[in-house]
Amino acid sequence: MSSVHTQMSATANTPSRYERAQRAAEQIRSRANARPSVAIVLGSGLGAFADELTESTSLAYKEIAGFAQATVEGHAGRLVIGRAGEVPIAAMQGRFHFYEGYSLEDVTFPIRVLKLLGVRTLILTNAAGSLNTEFTPGSLMVISDHINLMGVNPLIGTNDERFGPRFPDLTSTYDPDLQSMVIEEATAMNIDMRRGVYAALTGPSYETPAEIHMVRTLGADAVGMSTVPEAIVARHMDMQVIGISCITNLAAGVSNRPVDHSQVIATGERVRAQFTELLRRVIAKLG
Repeated sequence: MSSVHTQMSATANTPSRYERAQRAAEQIRSRANARPSVAIVLGSGLGAFADELTESTSLAYKEIAGFAQATVEGHAGRLVIGRAGEVPIAAMQGRFHFYEGYSLEDVTFPIRVLKLLGVRTLILTNAAGSLNTEFTPGSLMVISDHINLMGVNPLIGTNDERFGPRFPDLTSTYDPDLQSMVIEEATAMNIDMRRGVYAALTGPSYETPAEIHMVRTLGADAVGMSTVPEAIVARHMDMQVIGISCITNLAAGVSNRPVDHSQVIATGERVRAQFTELLRRVIAKLG
């Protein structure tokens, strides 16, 4: 048998991304009673929200076929399925990042699985550095749009129409009506929440002052190392997306202080109660 024929046979027997996502979704359904309509990805230092879900089932990522492993401090690496009030929800305690050495297919695979579980609305949270001097550490920003500076797109490669179209439209990646709803809930809590543009770079090094100057010139208000690939894949599958950034530090060049990951975690801890209450309110409205 020729090597070409052997490779073709191996490819034919390899499960597609859709089939792998189906397998993971079926595995999760066999363990969890709830059927989530809303999912949330909890960023650095923000994972405590998942601990408050009721009637919950927790699965370590290593237990779920196709999931990678979270290796970053502040990312517990668990999928928790339960209820926030009356709303069935799936919460990812931590995410995977491109800078950890994973492909963007690995990074976004959980979003594919969440869609096949029946999730219609995805809330993406992150810790971000502020480029806008009006956004101080501890404040919150609802994402109005993004700039992908990662140099790669998660949809590159063969497209599976069962997930979505070859060329998805990203005009309203972050649902405008849901942005307004988040701001209304924040205002009711006396939280000064702004809309802003989030720029994603690969990391893991923090940006230089010159890079931050460039990104500010492009129109970004906050910068981070996640979220954008997940948002693109979610819109590819016609999910509604909400993005919320917790501003944990001023980016390099905006402040003279060095940027440190421990500061990111500490700020997430400081705003945890306020942030989780906002999430409760938003999810109740979505339900």
